[in-house]
Amino acid sequence: MSTFINAVFDGSAASLEWDALPAEKLVESQAVSTGYVKLPAQTSKLSAGVWEHAAGSSFDEEVEEVFVIISGRGKVTLLETGEVLDLAPGVIGVLQPGTKTRWDIVENLRKAWIVPNMK
Repeated sequence: MSTFINAVFDGSAASLEWDALPAEKLVESQAVSTGYVKLPAQTSKLSAGVWEHAAGSSFDEEVEEVFVIISGRGKVTLLETGEVLDLAPGVIGVLQPGTKTRWDIVENLRKAWIVPNMK
């Protein structure tokens, strides 16, 4: 019998744990916080959650991820190619593992994410 459950969650109302980003992820020493929650329901191969980035800018190195923007606005720049992805409610994005990014958020941005389970 499976230990996984079927469930739905209101990502726009999910309570998040907030933390300041470490200095190496900041742009021009600008203080930025992000919030995160991993949903308790998952499959044998996938995990899902909700993440929010306060207005401001940060750098990141991505994991394999599919996401959907719930609220907020901004853009993410793929640093190796210069490609810019505009982010707004309803946008669906795919990030490849190891992609180096810059997130420039003008309005607190909340996204639902799905990633492969890490072994």
